[in-house]
Amino acid sequence: MSRAFVKESEDEADLPDRPVSPHPNLVTPEGLAALEAKVAAWREAYAAAQRAEDRAALARAARELRYWTARRGSAQPTAPAESDTVRFGSTVSIERGDGRRQTYRLVGEDEADPSQGTISYASPLARALIGKAEGDTAAVAGDTVEITGVA
Repeated sequence: MSRAFVKESEDEADLPDRPVSPHPNLVTPEGLAALEAKVAAWREAYAAAQRAEDRAALARAARELRYWTARRGSAQPTAPAESDTVRFGSTVSIERGDGRRQTYRLVGEDEADPSQGTISYASPLARALIGKAEGDTAAVAGDTVEITGVA
C-alpha cells in the first residue's frame, strides 16, 4: 500500500473510543466482579500486544481497556433489595398478550444478555416494568404484558 498521502505521525491503528451510555452505571455484585475481570483480561491483552509488537492488537486492547476501566470507575454497585415491586436486581416473570411466558432479571447494561435471562434496567421492557407489582400490566412495544411474579 502506498503511504504517499499519509502523515508520518498518523497512527493507522488508532481506533475511535467506544461510546459510553448516558445512563447511571448500576451494577449487581456479579456485574462488578465481571467488570473487574474484563479490566484484568484487557490489561493482559494489552501487555501481550506490547510484547508481540502488534500495533493493531495494541490499539484494540488500549481502546477496550479505556472503555472497561471507565465503566469500572463509574460503576455504582447496587445490591438487589427485596420488594413486591419490580426494581433493579428483581427477577420478574411476565406473560405476553400472545401467551408467551418469560422471566428476566433486571441488571446493569454491561451484564445484560436476554438469551441468558438478564435485561438492562434501562431497556424499554424494564422501564415499563419498574415500579409495578404482580398482577399489574404494562404496555411494551405495542403489546400488553402481565406481571406474573416478582422476586
